[in-house]
Amino acid sequence: MADTQLSPALLPAHASPHPMANPGYGKRTAPSTGQSPAAAHDFAHLPPREAAIAAFIDRLPDGADISVKTLAKTLPYGQCALRTALNRLQEAGHLRRGRERVTSASGSAHWITRSWWSRTARDDHWWATFTRGDVPEQPRPAPTRSRAHILLAALGRETPALSLSQADCASLAPLVEEWFARGATDEAVRAALTAGLPTPVHHPAALLRRRLTDKLPPEQPTGPRPIRLLECSECRTPGPPEALPGGICRGCRGERAPERANAPLPSAVIQVRAAEIRAAMSVKRREGTPV
Repeated sequence: MADTQLSPALLPAHASPHPMANPGYGKRTAPSTGQSPAAAHDFAHLPPREAAIAAFIDRLPDGADISVKTLAKTLPYGQCALRTALNRLQEAGHLRRGRERVTSASGSAHWITRSWWSRTARDDHWWATFTRGDVPEQPRPAPTRSRAHILLAALGRETPALSLSQADCASLAPLVEEWFARGATDEAVRAALTAGLPTPVHHPAALLRRRLTDKLPPEQPTGPRPIRLLECSECRTPGPPEALPGGICRGCRGERAPERANAPLPSAVIQVRAAEIRAAMSVKRREGTPV
């Protein structure tokens, strides 16, 4: 079937379930921040073949096997064509392949192969930020009234003694936002502000400011950031995102890496290579080969 005659709608809608990868592997959707809902024109910027394959992968659930061999059994393309198409999707910013260090319930750590997917094309800076463990944010228009402002303005309707002016709400809103940042719900904030009120309340804004300050909950503990490492789509060499523009290393691009005297390897690369050496030594010990 010619590429010009193929559209995303003609690809299998997986009437039979698409094969899933082993647990922890397969398609992994990158953070959806800034992404629009799925639409027919999502991949219109790609050539027809790549657009059709991208639309098919986008419909698959997380954990689906999107390896070249598995896709070749489902789509009307050979493995060479699919490998080329996936590399082009990576260059376009929809796909990145690499490894992520995860810790099991028993506390042991190991590396998992990942294939991260984004419906929205992302540039190298976005992928570098994601690889470092951050969630890249997209600018959002500021709402006319924040969640904290709305909560404060509603207090007077529920508890007339706590009626506030526009200026009071604007002044107290940052304190309420700090509660939200520490995991407090609207109900928790409302209860802390309205429980056990004195009679009468002479200065509602001053009273609420004191309670928001004195009863501020502790900061929520944050979990460790994931350790991620991208791989070149051509030679599978791991490296930091800065060394893999478009997901391809400079060597495979035919570019000479800038020379740096005694430049240390990234810690993630050292960890991967150390794990490979330990695995090789373990195999030799089992085979009785001198190490």
